[in-house]
Amino acid sequence: MRFLHSMIRVLDLDASLHFYVDLLGLEVVRRSDYEKGRFSLVFLSTGQEDDNATIELTWNWDQTDPYPGGRNFGHLAFAVDDIYALCENLQAEGVTILRPPRDGRMAFIKSPDGISVELLQAGEALPLKEPWRSMESTGTW
Repeated sequence: MRFLHSMIRVLDLDASLHFYVDLLGLEVVRRSDYEKGRFSLVFLSTGQEDDNATIELTWNWDQTDPYPGGRNFGHLAFAVDDIYALCENLQAEGVTILRPPRDGRMAFIKSPDGISVELLQAGEALPLKEPWRSMESTGTW
């Protein structure tokens, strides 16, 4: 058995691509638009040679109301090279750091559609650093 992908329904494809591609650094590997069915599928990858799993963003063109239950999905998790630098960049772009990397190891944020995204420091935890060390958590993840 081999893990293929996780599918997430998104309300605003442009906002989701900005989040996953521009802010998190994932790559679009393929996109299919289905005029007759009025939906698009966009597959994203980390681009890492040893990582074949993808995230499938499903955009139903006529959906106008947010999808309920984003928290029921659980979360996506990514290993990152420098959790502090990524969290600083995300915060500068207006992303709320829900669970700051107080321990130098783990943080949580949410996508524009309310999907929890866990960021884990690759390798050993980084030395504790402000402002993250004393930053409180906010919201749910």
